Amino acid sequence: MAAVDSWSEIAYITLTDQDATPTDLNFCALSESINIDEGERPVETNYTLCGGKIIRTMPQDDTTITVKAYPIEAGNDGAAGAEATGKGFWDMFYDSITTAAGSVKVENTSGTRKKYRIAVLWSSDTSSNNATRQIASPAYACLRWVGRNGYITKLAPSFEANGQLTVDMTMMIPSKQADGTANLHIESLNGVDTATLVTLTSYTGDTAGF
Repeated sequence: MAAVDSWSEIAYITLTDQDATPTDLNFCALSESINIDEGERPVETNYTLCGGKIIRTMPQDDTTITVKAYPIEAGNDGAAGAEATGKGFWDMFYDSITTAAGSVKVENTSGTRKKYRIAVLWSSDTSSNNATRQIASPAYACLRWVGRNGYITKLAPSFEANGQLTVDMTMMIPSKQADGTANLHIESLNGVDTATLVTLTSYTGDTAGF
C-alpha cells in the first residue's frame, strides 16, 4: 500500500494489567478520545561571567494520558482468556474486586496500586481491536505509542439528563524507571518498505512489555 497522509477516525486502545487476567482489555469500542501529554523535557540556563550561558538539561516530566469513554459496567468480569473487550474502569482504579457471573463488586480497601501498560495503535490494518498485535508492511502502515508501569490516578464520571454517562480516565506514567530505563516506546511502519511491527511482549514485570 502507499504511505498514509494522516491518521483519522480510528484508533485502537489496549490496557494491560501487569498481574491480572484477561491480559489485554481493548477499549476502542467504548472510547471517544485519548489525549497524551508526554511531559516536558526542560532546559535551564546559567549565566557566566563572560556574558555567555551554560545550558543545563532537566529530567523529563511524567507522562499523563486521559481517555474519555462510555463505561457500561463497574468493571471487567475477569473471565479466563488472553483478551477481552473493556467494559469499565472502576476495578482497574480500586484495589479489591469480587466477580461472579454477570456481577462485579468493587471495593477500595487495601491501598495498593496496580500497574498498567497502555498501547495506542493507528493502522490501516483493521483485522483486530488489539493495539498490541503484529503489523506487517508493505501490506499496512501504522503508528504505535506504548507506555508501561503506569498508574490510573483519577476517574471522573459525568452525566446529564439529556446526555450519556461518560468517564475521564487519567493515567500517569513515569517517563523513566529508577535506573533510567525508558517506560515509553513509540514505533511505526511507513507502509512502503518491507518491515514488521512485532507483537508486544507479555507485560509481566517492570522491564517487560515492549
